[in-house]
Amino acid sequence: MPTKIFVNLPVTDLGRSIAFYKALGFAQNLQFSDDTAACMVISEENYVMLLTHAKFKGFSDAPIPDAKTSTGLMVALEKGSRAAVDESMASALAAGGSEPRPAVDLGFMYNRTVADPDGHRWEPFFMDMSQVPQQ
Repeated sequence: MPTKIFVNLPVTDLGRSIAFYKALGFAQNLQFSDDTAACMVISEENYVMLLTHAKFKGFSDAPIPDAKTSTGLMVALEKGSRAAVDESMASALAAGGSEPRPAVDLGFMYNRTVADPDGHRWEPFFMDMSQVPQQ
């Protein structure tokens, strides 16, 4: 049985975050969303839970770091082509994201980084396995 992954992110403005992730192509599962949380569907097995700070603190007594000044997690999302990476970035940037570093092109792999409005980093990438250097 495949393992489902739920990435839980603290957000400062739930509505703004929902709009941002919808712009990335994620669907909202209303069954698991309310005024404190939103379940965003990446795929059948992968989800992002956007949680208000108050809701997030109910799951952890550790302080919530400022994702704009520190990075504790980067989530890579495979795309089907270089063009799909660039299209995803264009949508993310138009929806309020920022690009904290330039694109990386290793020939066999191309990736870019986008920070959501709260600073959480996502990396859409494309990898051509036929071009991966052999060891």
